Amino acid sequence: MSEEQRPRLRDLFRPRPISTDRTITTEADEAVPFGLRVTAAYAWRLLLIAAAVAGIIWIVIQLKLLVIPLLVGILITALLWPAFEWMLRHRFPRWAAVAIAIIGTIAIVAVLLWLVIWQVRSQLDDVRDRSTQAVEEFRQFLIEGPLHLTDKQIQGYIDQGMSIIDEQAQLLWNGALSVGTTAAHVATGAVLSLFILICLLADGRGIWRWTVRLFPRAARPAADAAARNGWTTIVNYARTQLFVAAIDAVGIGLGALLLGVPLAIPVAVLVFLGSFVPIVGAVVTGAIAVLLALVYNGPWIALAMLAVVLAVQQVEGHILQPILMGSAVKVHPLAVVLVVAGGSMVGGIPGALFAVPLAAFVNVAAVTVSTGSWRTGVQPDADLIWSTVPRQRRRSIR
Repeated sequence: MSEEQRPRLRDLFRPRPISTDRTITTEADEAVPFGLRVTAAYAWRLLLIAAAVAGIIWIVIQLKLLVIPLLVGILITALLWPAFEWMLRHRFPRWAAVAIAIIGTIAIVAVLLWLVIWQVRSQLDDVRDRSTQAVEEFRQFLIEGPLHLTDKQIQGYIDQGMSIIDEQAQLLWNGALSVGTTAAHVATGAVLSLFILICLLADGRGIWRWTVRLFPRAARPAADAAARNGWTTIVNYARTQLFVAAIDAVGIGLGALLLGVPLAIPVAVLVFLGSFVPIVGAVVTGAIAVLLALVYNGPWIALAMLAVVLAVQQVEGHILQPILMGSAVKVHPLAVVLVVAGGSMVGGIPGALFAVPLAAFVNVAAVTVSTGSWRTGVQPDADLIWSTVPRQRRRSIR
C-alpha cells in the first residue's frame, strides 16, 4: 500500500471539506418526497442516540453500587480541589494536603451532625406537641369556619393528600433506596467514596493519564482537552454551589433562630444540603422552613420566614456572589430545572444531585470537541448549561 493510500489516523479530527459528489439514487428513492427522506434520516439517528443513552443508563443502574460512590467521590474532590490546590501551591507536602483535606471534611461533617442531633433531641417533644395542637386547630377551623366541612370530608381529603405524597415520595426514594437498601450497602458506599476521594487527591493526574491511554492515539488530545475543560466546569460548579449553600444556610438558619422557629440548626443544615441541587433544592428546603414556621409559630411568623428566604436568595444571587466570587455565573434556569427533573425521575435523589454537574460536563466536553477548541487549549466559546465568565480586574502597574 502506498503512502497516499494509507489512512492517516492523525487526520481524524481535522475538519474535512463537504463532498460535492452526487450520490446514486434509485427510482424508488426519487419517488419518496425529499422532506420524508430528511425526516427518516433524522428519525433513525435520534433513535440510535436514544438507544445508546438508554443502554448507558441501564448499565449505570446495574452498577449503581459502584457508580454512585464514584460520583460522590468525584463531586467531593471537586469541592475540596480549590483548597487542595492552594495548599500545594504553598509548598505543603501532598500527603499533608490530602490528610488535612480529608480530616477537615470529616471534622466539619461530624460537628454538623452533632449540632443537628443535639437540637433535635432538645426540641423534639415541644415541636411534636405544638404540631399536634396546630393540626387540631386547623381541623376545627375547617369544621366551624366558612367551609363547614364534616369529619368524613376532611378525612377523605387527608387520604387523597397522603396518597399523592406517598406516590411522589416513592418516586424520589426509589433512587435513594437503589443506592443501598441495607445499612451494609450504605456503609460500603461511604467507605468506597472515601477511598476514591483519597486516590483522586493523591494521584488524580496519574489516574487520568492512564485513562487517556485507553483512547486511540489520534483521539487522545481531543479527549484530554475535553475532559480537562469538563473538570474545570465541575470545579467551578462545586465552588459556586458551596458558596450558595453556605450563604443560604447561614442566612435562613439565622433568620429562623431570630424569629423563634424551632429546629433552626437542622433547617440550616437541610438548606445547605438541598442547595447542591440548583434552583429546585433551594426552593424545596426554603418551603420546609416556611411550613415549619407556619405550623409552630403561626401565619405571621411564616410570612416573615418566607420574606427571609426570598431576601437571602436575592442578596446571595445579585450582591454577594458577584462581589465575593468575582465572576458572573450564567445558568439557564429552564435547562437546570429540566435536567434536575429528569435526573430525579431516573435516579431519584442521587439523580437530582448529580444531574446538573454531569450534564454540564457532557455539554462542555461535547462543545470542546465539536468546536475544535481542543486544538487551541482555550475554553470553548459556545452556549453551555453551566459556565463562568471571569470578571475583568485591573492590574496595578508597578
